Amino acid sequence: MNAAGLTPEDYAGEAIPVFEDNEPVWLLFISLRTQWRVGTNGNTGLDYNVLYKKLDRMNLDDEEYSQMEYDISILEYAALEEMHKPAD
Repeated sequence: MNAAGLTPEDYAGEAIPVFEDNEPVWLLFISLRTQWRVGTNGNTGLDYNVLYKKLDRMNLDDEEYSQMEYDISILEYAALEEMHKPAD
């Protein structure tokens, strides 16, 4: 934020804390912020090839891997809904 010359006051609304249990998936999601697939109508979803590469490097067991993949898909869906909302 500071590097871009922004402060928390430049953003509308209240900051929403990330629960400690959700922090690993949130950090993974943030690391994918430049990995969106884009079509003629804008963003269509994350590049899962990049997601899988990142997940593979995390040394997760099968259950953790599946949970992280599922959690990312939930964040992706919510982000796409927000991105595709009509302008006011």
